[in-house]
Amino acid sequence: MFLEFVEGPLWYGSVVIFLIGVAIRLIEVFAKGTRPDFAAARGLGWPGAMRTLVSRSWTAKGFTKGATFHLVAGYLFHIGLFVLLLFAAPHVVFIEERILGFGWTPAPHWLFILAAELAFAGLMLLWLRRAMHPVLRRISTFDDHAGAILTFVVMLTGCMALLMSHDSLRAIHMLTVCLLLIYFPFSRLMHAFTFVISRSYTGAAMARKGVRA
Repeated sequence: MFLEFVEGPLWYGSVVIFLIGVAIRLIEVFAKGTRPDFAAARGLGWPGAMRTLVSRSWTAKGFTKGATFHLVAGYLFHIGLFVLLLFAAPHVVFIEERILGFGWTPAPHWLFILAAELAFAGLMLLWLRRAMHPVLRRISTFDDHAGAILTFVVMLTGCMALLMSHDSLRAIHMLTVCLLLIYFPFSRLMHAFTFVISRSYTGAAMARKGVRA
C-alpha cells in the first residue's frame, strides 16, 4: 500500500511541484532582465556564450592551485550520478514505463557499481571538504548541507533497493526521491539549470566587449 502511494500520487505530485518550481525560478531569472549596454559591440555575443559555457567546465589557467580537489571530486560525483540516473537498469525501466514510454540499453552491473562508487566518493569528498575547511564551513548554510545529505540518502537507498530483497526498500528509495524533487527548486540544487544561464550570459557579455572569457 505504501509503495503504491509513493510510486503513484506522491511521485506525480512531487514531479508537478518540481516542474512548476523550476519553471518559476527560471522565469524569475529571465524576468530580471539585463542593463542596456550602450557601448559599441566589439564582437558577437553567442560565440562567447558557447565558448565560456565549455571553458568554465574546468579550472582556468592560473587558478588550479587549491581548485584541483573540487574539480576532480566534482567530476567524480557528477559523472557517476549521470550514469546512475540514466543507465541503471531499474531507472531505464522506470523511465520507459512512467515517463517517456521508451527506454534504452541499461549499463552492465559492473558499470553501475563503478558509477555508484565514483558518485559516493565525489559527494562525500565535497561535503567533507565543506564541513572541515575553516572558510567553507563558515560560509556554508543549511541549504548546502541539506542538499548534499539528501542526495546521499537518495543514492544510498537506491543502492539498497537494487537488492530487491523487499518492497519496503524500494518504497523508501522512492520516498527520498520524491522529497528531493520537492526540495530541488527551492534550493541551490537549481544550479543544475542556472549554471548554463550564468555562464552563457557572462561569456556573451565579455565577447560583446571584445574580451575572451
